[in-house]
Amino acid sequence: MSEQDEYYYDLATGQVERGKVSGWTRRMGPYPTAEAAREAMARARARNEQWDAEDAAWREEQGRGR
Repeated sequence: MSEQDEYYYDLATGQVERGKVSGWTRRMGPYPTAEAAREAMARARARNEQWDAEDAAWREEQGRGR
């Protein structure tokens, strides 16, 4: 797969880019399709929420709370 066949999500603009258009500090990827890149933030947000819930449950089990 060439660099031009990869898609990235630009964190600053919220746009999908084909290839490495933006600097590495503001892009997520690579993704195999534009659709996958478009969904990147939603997937990351959902994972973070899940991990936060798991952490809170673990702390609660340990009697630590937040």
